[in-house]
Amino acid sequence: MVGLSIGQDIGIQYGGTARVLGILGSGGQGTVYRVDFHGRVMALKWYDITKISSPEEFRRNIENNIDDGSPDKRFVWPQFLTEVNQDGEFGYLMELMPDNYVQLTDVLSSCKQVSDPLTGRVNSRPVLFASLYANLTAAINIVGAMRELHRVGKSYQDLNDGGFFIDMNTGDVLVCDCDNIAPEGCNFGISGKPGYMAPEIVRGMAVPDVQTDKYSLAVLLFRMLFRADPLEGARVLGGGVLTENARRMAYGNNGVFIFDPNDASNRPVAGKQDHVVKLWEFFPQYVKDAFIRSFTVGMGDPAKRLIENEWQKLFIRLRAEILACICGAETFCLNDLTPAGTCRCPACGREYAVLEYNSNSIKAPIYCGYKMRVCELDPHFSNTEMVVGEVVENRRDRGNPGIKNCSPLVWRARLPDGKVYDVVRGKGMPVWGGLHIEIGNTHARVMQPSARRIK
Repeated sequence: MVGLSIGQDIGIQYGGTARVLGILGSGGQGTVYRVDFHGRVMALKWYDITKISSPEEFRRNIENNIDDGSPDKRFVWPQFLTEVNQDGEFGYLMELMPDNYVQLTDVLSSCKQVSDPLTGRVNSRPVLFASLYANLTAAINIVGAMRELHRVGKSYQDLNDGGFFIDMNTGDVLVCDCDNIAPEGCNFGISGKPGYMAPEIVRGMAVPDVQTDKYSLAVLLFRMLFRADPLEGARVLGGGVLTENARRMAYGNNGVFIFDPNDASNRPVAGKQDHVVKLWEFFPQYVKDAFIRSFTVGMGDPAKRLIENEWQKLFIRLRAEILACICGAETFCLNDLTPAGTCRCPACGREYAVLEYNSNSIKAPIYCGYKMRVCELDPHFSNTEMVVGEVVENRRDRGNPGIKNCSPLVWRARLPDGKVYDVVRGKGMPVWGGLHIEIGNTHARVMQPSARRIK
């Protein structure tokens, strides 16, 4: 493959040209360039067709995806195909990735290599989520994007950390490398990235599809939460450099989850993977149960793998149960729930009231800034960001929390003395022990007998 030149014009299918402005990066299938397409700066992925098993079928699949349109706004979807040149090479145009998005690969390594434009020196820049909330929002967005893709009967096929870009402040996600996406039952030679491939692919017994996507998704989510490979423990690391046969055994034929409750042979290595153990202890049991299922029975039986809706409910619950204390510490409500029904900050000891929903198992700490989202009331609701209520400081009783209705629904609030009030949009109620709130078909109650003041 001969690369494109700066200033070179590339013909676009159905008319127009794109002028090459510079190189953005290279990958296993080709190179991505910055181009000008009639005054619009875009990205052009140009293929090395020697790396593609069936170039004509591959190109036809991209064309079909363009015609079908993106399944969700989070996908950086192919926009226009180029013409095929005399060497049979081609590419496609897509939107540029915004500057405030960081590749998940850099997120998992907690740093990004940045070149100084003046000296050329490469420096390491920290890459950290602004909050635990942003981290879990990113997980929700990744799961949501894959759910929408699978709903239209297509699979990603090469799901790994290189295909996702994240806004570290908000948790917003963009999905790139969408050119291998294909209808269920179709594959154009891609197998996946080592460590992310489903065991049946490693063994050569299957090609990528929706079921293998589900396994890869579980690996990606585990890495996001625990910063580790779910199958890389003492048994794998103890053997030194992995040979091809050893890798096949570790990830295909005989993989063991590092936290398998029935097999301790592959536990995290003491002194090298202590952070993994600490993070495992930090997350609630229902999170651990999901990953145990994914990497035990889910390894051998694709039908036992968690579907996207299950992950969605889990992460919606987990995000709602974050306690962001005013001292700066973050924890989960279930980790520090007192016998009295309050949530105690493990860093400063401050206690918070807890709101419990009857429609699910969510126990949400009541702190100023907590936003009640419609997906917490109804986990099947596709919009995971729509706010229906917010915890604010009580204007009539400074220092105490109140819950404000931010939705068009009229809430019904029943106070501890039995009195019932309608709460319309923009109005609120103080947080008292025993308070019950009806929001549509959902009931919520304040668990503990009294609420601490907010200073």
